[in-house]
Amino acid sequence: MNRKQKRLAVIAGGVAFIALAVLLVLFAFSRSVAYFYMPGDLVNNPLPPGTRIRLGGLVAVGSVERGTGSTVRFAVTDNSGDIVPVRFTGILPDLFREGQGIVAEGRFESGTDVFTADTVLAKHDERYMPKEVADRLKAEGRWKEGEGAK
Repeated sequence: MNRKQKRLAVIAGGVAFIALAVLLVLFAFSRSVAYFYMPGDLVNNPLPPGTRIRLGGLVAVGSVERGTGSTVRFAVTDNSGDIVPVRFTGILPDLFREGQGIVAEGRFESGTDVFTADTVLAKHDERYMPKEVADRLKAEGRWKEGEGAK
């Protein structure tokens, strides 16, 4: 092998290594992506069961039901009349309550319209609204600054 062939082999090996690294990173990102939806989005475009998503909105007033153990059932709304029932087993954030802006991450149960959350996030400020939810509600004219806790 002469110098030119050695140099070409090193360059080809480097390009192959970089291509493999890029493919592995893209594969890892595609497996961990959870798309963000609001209740209105899910009513208009139902998802197949088992699809991992983030559901954002407000906890519907009068919807929180505490079950046995640490199971809680509640509904998430975007104040447009669309409601998604949610079931969560675990410890809720301290300030979780009706009218609070939340983001729940999980999947829809097979054969039902119940969203099974494995993570529920809420911010400490009572006026908190997830940025995506606040932007969507503001764009639709249904939410104004300071109304998140009403």
